[in-house]
Amino acid sequence: MTTDPSAPWLIVGLGNPGPGYAMNRHNVGFMVADLLADRIGGSFKRATKAQAQVLEGRIGPMGPGSRRVVLAKPMSYMNLSGGPVTALRDFYKVPTANIVAVHDELDIDYGILRLKLGGGDNGHNGLKSMTKAMGPDYHRVRFGIGRPPGRMQVADYVLKDFSGAERKELDYFVDRAADSVECLVTEGLERAQSAYNS
Repeated sequence: MTTDPSAPWLIVGLGNPGPGYAMNRHNVGFMVADLLADRIGGSFKRATKAQAQVLEGRIGPMGPGSRRVVLAKPMSYMNLSGGPVTALRDFYKVPTANIVAVHDELDIDYGILRLKLGGGDNGHNGLKSMTKAMGPDYHRVRFGIGRPPGRMQVADYVLKDFSGAERKELDYFVDRAADSVECLVTEGLERAQSAYNS
């Protein structure tokens, strides 16, 4: 599936709204979206057409190499992400192949990235909701958070804050994930996978 170079990209950071969730492992998608917003030099505003915060801008070098993007943070809670994303896709006329979901991934070690197009949801409720709403053929930037220790339940683990040890490297890993999104949008999936699939 090829992307449309003239169409905008919709970059969706997945997470839960509210300060109580801000540093949760499940909110790393929001963290990456916030960093990309800082790089663009804008701030999120409430979308009138969807339950989400959005920021429109451009990513990449000035001129023909830059890409028009819509950054989004669904405000519906993780399990209902599909509704806001679909509304934004339709409003901005974004092909599904130009959508990027940035999310936490249990089956990858902490800080490791994996980029791909399509696939299953691997039990991730945000992806499950998006796929149910619009099919699986969107890009994913999977940010490894590792598996919970011992007998801790997955739900408890993802809704806990990153540990003190993890936070020492978190800024670096979030920065790298934002770099990978920019590379994906401006240079394509194959180039981004080569550079960032550690």
